[in-house]
Amino acid sequence: MTRAWLAAAAIAEFFSVAAGAATAHVTAGDAHGAELLRTGAFYGMIHAVALVAVAAIAEHHDRPRPLLIMAAWSFVIGIFLFSFSLFALALTRIPRLAQLTPFGGVSLLLGWAALGGAVIRRR
Repeated sequence: MTRAWLAAAAIAEFFSVAAGAATAHVTAGDAHGAELLRTGAFYGMIHAVALVAVAAIAEHHDRPRPLLIMAAWSFVIGIFLFSFSLFALALTRIPRLAQLTPFGGVSLLLGWAALGGAVIRRR
């Protein structure tokens, strides 16, 4: 399970760095597109690092706690729905892609809530 989370974090970091670079090169003169890429990259990077941290914490348990599992999968889903929808929106201009972004944001919030719950319940 932690291998899947680490793979997802690596993919998210890769595309976040690529989106950050694209901000400077692909969106010249397009302030809105650049802001979408920048926001997606920022949130993707932060949450991919959080996902690595959750994977590291889970590795210290024989069986990862349910709230850690929920946190990790919420981060994975959130990164892909939030950051990747912003990347796709910036590059394709398909407005319907913006409908995915709030679901990603909610998933990221659930991830943080689950991680907080896991910490509080830790013995």
